[in-house]
Amino acid sequence: MNQHVATLAMLALSAAVGALTLPGVAAAQDAPAADATVRDPNDIVVTAQKRDERLQDVPISISVVGGEQMQRSGGSQLTDYAAYVPGLQVDNAGSPGRSTLSLRGVAPIGPSATVGMYLDDAPIGSSGIYNRAQTFSLDLLPYDIERLEVLRGPQGTLYGASSIGGLLKYVTVQPDLQNLSVRASGEAFTIAHGEDLGWAASAMVNVPIVADQLAVSGSYSRRDTPGYVDNIQTGEKDVNDAVQQGGRVALLWRPDPALTIKLSGLWQSVDSDNFSILYEGMGNQPLAPGARFLSTNAQLAEPFTSDFQFYSGTVGYDFGFAELSSTTSYSELKILETSDASRVYGVIWGGLAIYPARLHQKKWTEEVRLTSASSDKLEWMLGFFYTDEDNSHDQIVRALDASGEVLPAFDPFAIVALPNTYKEYAVFGNATWKISEKFHISGGLRWARNEQTFTQVTQIPLLGLDSGGSGTSEEEIVTYSVSPQINVDPDTMIYARVASGYRPGGPNIALPGFPATVDSETVTSYEAGIKARFLDRAVAFDAAVFLLDWNDLQTSAPFAEGINGLVNAGTARSKGVEASLLIRPVAGLSVGANFAYTDAKCTETTSNCTDGDQLPNVPRIAAAMTADYGFALGGSARARVGGAVRIVGDRISAVESSPLAVPVDGYATLDLNAAVTFGGKWTLRGYARNLTDEEGRITSNVATTNPGFLSTVPLQPRTLGLAVDLAF
Repeated sequence: MNQHVATLAMLALSAAVGALTLPGVAAAQDAPAADATVRDPNDIVVTAQKRDERLQDVPISISVVGGEQMQRSGGSQLTDYAAYVPGLQVDNAGSPGRSTLSLRGVAPIGPSATVGMYLDDAPIGSSGIYNRAQTFSLDLLPYDIERLEVLRGPQGTLYGASSIGGLLKYVTVQPDLQNLSVRASGEAFTIAHGEDLGWAASAMVNVPIVADQLAVSGSYSRRDTPGYVDNIQTGEKDVNDAVQQGGRVALLWRPDPALTIKLSGLWQSVDSDNFSILYEGMGNQPLAPGARFLSTNAQLAEPFTSDFQFYSGTVGYDFGFAELSSTTSYSELKILETSDASRVYGVIWGGLAIYPARLHQKKWTEEVRLTSASSDKLEWMLGFFYTDEDNSHDQIVRALDASGEVLPAFDPFAIVALPNTYKEYAVFGNATWKISEKFHISGGLRWARNEQTFTQVTQIPLLGLDSGGSGTSEEEIVTYSVSPQINVDPDTMIYARVASGYRPGGPNIALPGFPATVDSETVTSYEAGIKARFLDRAVAFDAAVFLLDWNDLQTSAPFAEGINGLVNAGTARSKGVEASLLIRPVAGLSVGANFAYTDAKCTETTSNCTDGDQLPNVPRIAAAMTADYGFALGGSARARVGGAVRIVGDRISAVESSPLAVPVDGYATLDLNAAVTFGGKWTLRGYARNLTDEEGRITSNVATTNPGFLSTVPLQPRTLGLAVDLAF
């Protein structure tokens, strides 16, 4: 994690047998009680199987990251936490809100997501294949988040489409029916190689309106991150400033002990002046002689904005033998992504070219579940799910002269519109049969049907091209899971799991020579693991081995000059191991480590992939070592110090035999943090991220709009922060 104090480095490294400073930084491990809902100080309750369960009892590989820990580490997006979750890789595209997630080597080679994303009880993000859901993953500021739950392996039975690699679930803080509370935070931070000071502020209030029956809460956060990338083409300094802000309002009403009503609304926006992207020569050479690492040569500004809104309502009634619940949600995402395409298109008319793309997604969901009461014999669940998406994706290439003025003879050079809809209906069920105290077996089944429509318009006036068409598709998918488990004792469980998932196919580009549809991808996963606590729960160890068979990979392929469509490109396999260790040798001290090894390769030779090719953006090795120590200072003051080492291994930017494949070096970073709390109300905390100022590469690809160069998203340089928190 993070810190200012030099002695923390010694603590972090000497104690770095690795500690779960980030709660649940393990294959399925626990965390400090303050970071999640607990039944006793060493238990975490999760909702991975859509019921409250002790993490230790769930036969799935899960990591939990607490919201409090996310905040005190100084992180602000998923990239900052990924290394602490075994098997999770986050490839950022240069701004919060532009993140690609992969789990267990199942990286999105095609244009849709392979990791599902939930906000409390509802899915977010598009399931359609033309909305770039693989790129636009929600990066929430951590202030109103109780925890992240990361489920590894296919989750198709309970969570449906696009969760073939796993699921990431944001669990937000719920209103408290009993206690009035107020929290506020102010923070200042610096980023190496940048000149400006960054700042952040957050506030949250909870008000019980009717004791034990009705409460509301509200929060607001803003983070202004200064730039640190210089443009050697224009002479501008620190061009990649970004502002994140968001708010949330929630209501909890329990008019009767059996009836619960929850309403919430959330808004999150990102506004970046330019992407945090730098350019390098091939082979990671400097952009120009004497240019520093953090340099770009874009000729035009590349702003990015994202505006996300989410509204949900959940009604639950407990009949005693089972609870009936209904969750309705509406989400809307608006994206403006601007790219400088001057070196690709501007050469045609001897000027500049700007390439804005607009994405608009609207998504309704409804899920109804009947969930049995907890039992020592049989637990079951039946459910119905429906989603309705209306999406548009518009792209335009604007022709400008050398001074940035529009050239009427060439403008617009190209227009592409991709409106589409996606509807899905599903019924699902699962059950756990507790055959004996020692042996349980769980299983689930889901039937889903999706219906899609798609229209495509392509215009290049200069060439006289004005074509379009439409397509439809329908498909039915059945997914399943089976999980036997042996409870050796209350603190040791051995399990196995076979599960499947799918990523939807759909209609293809509407041009001659393209196949009418692309088939869905499917993944079948085989996993075995152990979750164990011993020495009076002072030591926790989790481990899992897995093998995933991946069929009908979706990928892009050329069908005409400059025009790509989608095809299914054979099969792949990912296999590996994940492990975590947590040790609490004395009161207040925890040290631990987590580790993941992933080997993901194509297993069939096609025109897009050769048997044995390494799959892109998947590090073979990833690990974290952490330490955290809390102690009394005297009187009412308490202190905490912590540190972590994050390690991300080497990767490759594209399928290994692709001409676009380039190696991406791994990196290791040291983060430190410390805090002092006075009277349980005031906290002064400091942190340092990437203390050694490592020049790491989160992603690096052959640049499509800057021929001859690599487009690289750097690890954020050394960041030092100081914050004051108030809570009462």
